[in-house]
Amino acid sequence: MIFRYTITQKETLKTFLKRHDFSKKTISAIKTNGALLVNNKPVTVRFELDINDKLEVRLPKEVPSANLVPYLKPLDILFEDDYIIIVFKPNGQNCAPSREHPHESLVEQVLGYLQDKGENTNPHIVTRLDRNTTGIVLFAKYGYIHYLFSKINMNKKYICLAHGLTKSSDVIEAPISRTSHSIIERQVSENGKYAKTIYQTIKQKSHVSLCEVQLCTGRTHQIRVHFQHLGHPLIGDTLYGGKHDKIEGQCLQCYKLTFEHPVSKNTIEITTDYKQLNQWYDMI
Repeated sequence: MIFRYTITQKETLKTFLKRHDFSKKTISAIKTNGALLVNNKPVTVRFELDINDKLEVRLPKEVPSANLVPYLKPLDILFEDDYIIIVFKPNGQNCAPSREHPHESLVEQVLGYLQDKGENTNPHIVTRLDRNTTGIVLFAKYGYIHYLFSKINMNKKYICLAHGLTKSSDVIEAPISRTSHSIIERQVSENGKYAKTIYQTIKQKSHVSLCEVQLCTGRTHQIRVHFQHLGHPLIGDTLYGGKHDKIEGQCLQCYKLTFEHPVSKNTIEITTDYKQLNQWYDMI
C-alpha cells in the first residue's frame, strides 16, 4: 500500500508523519520493511521537507498470524475498497479464533478471500460481534488503517427480539463487570465499567418486543446484559436467561453502521435488512 502526498509546508518528515496519524509502531515498521521516498529518493524521518516535494509512504508487507488458517467460503460482502472490507456475519461463527472454535472464523474467511484474489494484506477486526450475534462486521486491510479507526467515532445500531413488553423507549445506564464464576459471563454491578444503551420499541405483542438499539459504549455483551437487567432477556440467549424452544442463539443483529472513512473522509453508511428477526417475531 502506497500513500502519496504533495507537501504544502516546510517541516521534518517525522513531524509530517505524526501530523498525519502515522503511529510510532507504523513508522517503525516502515523504517524496517517499508519505504519513505521524497521526489523518488529514499530518505529518513529526519529529512527536511520543502513545499511541493512529492512524498511516497510505502507501508511494509504484513504477514498474517501463523494461527490463522485461510478459510475459503463465499463471503456476504457489503462494501469493499483498497483499505477496508465490510461483511455480514451469520449466526454461529466467531469473528476471531477461540480455544473452543480455533478455525473457520470470520477473519480467516476474509483472509482466504483476500488471498484468493491476490491481495497480500492482513485483515484486522475493527468491529466485533458475539458468535451468535449476526450482522455487520468491519475489517481494515492494513494495521495503519486499523490504527486510524481508533480515532474515528462509529454509530452502530442493532435490532433485537426481547422477551415480554418493553417500554416504548428507554435509556439504560448500568455499569457492567465480569461475574466471579466465569470469564465469559457479564453482569450489572456497581463495581463495573460505565455502560449506556438506548432503545426504541418498533413493535410488540403480548410476549415479545422487536427493538432498535444503539450502543453509546462498547462493553462486552452490553445489549444482552442490559436487557436481562431490565427483565427482558433476548430471545434465544441461553447465557442471560432468554432460552427459547424454537430459537438457538440470541436474536440480535447489528443492522446499521455509520462512520467517516479514515482515508477518503467520506461518510460510509451500511444498512442491512432484518428479515430473519421479523420472521421469528411472527413465528413465536
